Amino acid sequence: MSKGSSPQNFLNRELGLLEFNRRVLAQAEDAAVPLLERLKYLCIVSSNLDEFFEIRVAGLKEQIKLGGIATGPDGLEATQVMKRLFEPMHQLIARQYQLFNKELVPALATQGIRFLRRTHWSEVQQAWVKDFFLREVMPVLTPIGLDPAHPFPRVLNKSLNFAVELQGKDAFGRNSAKAIVQAPRVLPRAIPMPPDIAGCPHGFVFLSSILHAHVGELFSGMAVQGCYQFRVTRNSDLFVDEEEVKNLRISLQGELPQRHFGDAVRLEVADNCPPELAEFLLLQFELDAGDLYRVHGPVNLVRLMGIPDKVDRADLKFAPFVPGVPPLLRKKGADMFKVVRKGDVLLHHPYQSFKPVIDFIQQAAADPEVVAIKQTVYRTGTDSELMESLIAAAKRGKEVTVVVELLARFDEEANINWAARLEQVGAHVVYGVVAHKTHAKLLMVVRREEGKLRRYAHLGTGNYHPRTARLYTDFGLFTCNEDMCADVNEVFVQLTGLGKASQLRHLWQSPFTLHSKVLEAIRNETALANAGKRAHIIAKMNALLEPQTINALYEASQAGVRIDLVVRGVCALRPGVKGLSENIRVRSLIGRFLEHSRIFYFHRDGKDDVYLASADWMDRNFFRRIETCFPILDKKLKKRVLDEGLKINLQDNLQAWEMDLNGFWHRKHSARGKPVSAQATLLALMASEPSQE
Repeated sequence: MSKGSSPQNFLNRELGLLEFNRRVLAQAEDAAVPLLERLKYLCIVSSNLDEFFEIRVAGLKEQIKLGGIATGPDGLEATQVMKRLFEPMHQLIARQYQLFNKELVPALATQGIRFLRRTHWSEVQQAWVKDFFLREVMPVLTPIGLDPAHPFPRVLNKSLNFAVELQGKDAFGRNSAKAIVQAPRVLPRAIPMPPDIAGCPHGFVFLSSILHAHVGELFSGMAVQGCYQFRVTRNSDLFVDEEEVKNLRISLQGELPQRHFGDAVRLEVADNCPPELAEFLLLQFELDAGDLYRVHGPVNLVRLMGIPDKVDRADLKFAPFVPGVPPLLRKKGADMFKVVRKGDVLLHHPYQSFKPVIDFIQQAAADPEVVAIKQTVYRTGTDSELMESLIAAAKRGKEVTVVVELLARFDEEANINWAARLEQVGAHVVYGVVAHKTHAKLLMVVRREEGKLRRYAHLGTGNYHPRTARLYTDFGLFTCNEDMCADVNEVFVQLTGLGKASQLRHLWQSPFTLHSKVLEAIRNETALANAGKRAHIIAKMNALLEPQTINALYEASQAGVRIDLVVRGVCALRPGVKGLSENIRVRSLIGRFLEHSRIFYFHRDGKDDVYLASADWMDRNFFRRIETCFPILDKKLKKRVLDEGLKINLQDNLQAWEMDLNGFWHRKHSARGKPVSAQATLLALMASEPSQE
């Protein structure tokens, strides 16, 4: 075992994820961030925590239930991890609500954006709320009284519910003390009130307040003693035995509805919920006291995410921008194939537009010389011009092959629907390889030119999803380099057919060569450092967890390799440990855009190798997924990736955080020198403000 392999040299994944959410919450706490954007960040933390409970906490609970002692490289068992998570989870959620109530709500109120609380409604407002309840809410409610004939109902994952305490007898003489009211998901959680009634430009009433005020209407003749909102989070990890099923899509369609009713992992209740009622709810969901979260405010802050879109206040949001377009593509109707034949084209989203990718597929679908289109689909959304273009291409008789990843978490339903539509028009739809998610971002077009076939490819670090291309930082490369396109074609052959993996010319591919090639590149820098030469590694990714890779980085550091890591999320490597990782620096950027690109740089004795990838340095990406990592061959584009993707990130002293050897993160501040924001700099460099015409 190498020096780095000791468990104390690895940080825990789950604790690292909570630290990441602290950094996101810091954006909501930052007074320099526009006010409505701060509210969005608060909601993003809630959304992240939902998934954290649904997947990570649920997984730990499953391990404990099965009596397993499986540990990660940090050596902690599931029970130990759960104990260590208890206090930080509760503290983080408590801080969220403190920020919401003490800072954001008052600040929004000063801007004419108010959440109108039930205790402060005027008579006019009360009348409006009652009318709204009778018209829009009451007809879709189904109150359930709890008695032997009406057991506790099945409660949907993350749905808003109310536990109602009652006194008296109903029309049948039943004396039920409790009832459950489930709020339908079709109802918004924050309802806008007309300005003349709200008394402010933007007044919102919580659905929970409306139900609290009028829940008695549902229980005629009985006295409501109390009404308390609650929400349960459930295990949402799907289990489909891919070895057993004959048709993955049909099996998955049967499994999806059960996601809403997995084992409970967390219960959120209003902070005024009586202890005995909270205990009753915990009992129904088979949860312990440690799984209870009392919150002062809406139990589902995620549903407030839509409020900024309902408020027309540009001054309280990030300034709009128009993504740039490379000069060769600015001409209206530019021939994508002609441009790419002249040389590789690099796009840096969101600073540069995603539209050329859409144009590329649309032109391919319409071009009579195009004979085939092949694409991988991981996440693309419910509405997608790209997918519609593939459908149009298939209708025109072109050979269309789409590798749809049905197990893309929380996008399964959208992907199933696209797969069905593509099959209906004669496209070849495959679901990748059993037990390996297809996460590679690849697109290939085969075109007849001058009597022979020519291949064009697009390779990316992000999904073919126009909406997230406005929010995530990613790189995409267009090329017609014959060797690169031959590699892309070989990956598609693997995904759709059968046979041994061929040796690729340029691409590193999981699960075959990516891990070994990354280790080889790290060890090559180590050898250069041992030989007294300059050695440098810069790697940017979303997560760094795989133990062998971390050990290789430790060994490189000990040899004197300078290592700069930009890790957005969780990092299991400990930087700055004397004798182990003194030459490793780990930083994270949290800003307006979600840092999503994966970039790997190796100095290689002055050759400056630069790679873009779909994969993070995690076990799953190396061994259980189909991933690709591709070199940037053009010198000018290589410099762009270095400058725009790595160097500016290392210079950032406004939105950057640095991690210490214990896994805690500290905000970088520009105490000396010029303030640098990587994202703001790149926006100014490549994008423009919208036209005022």
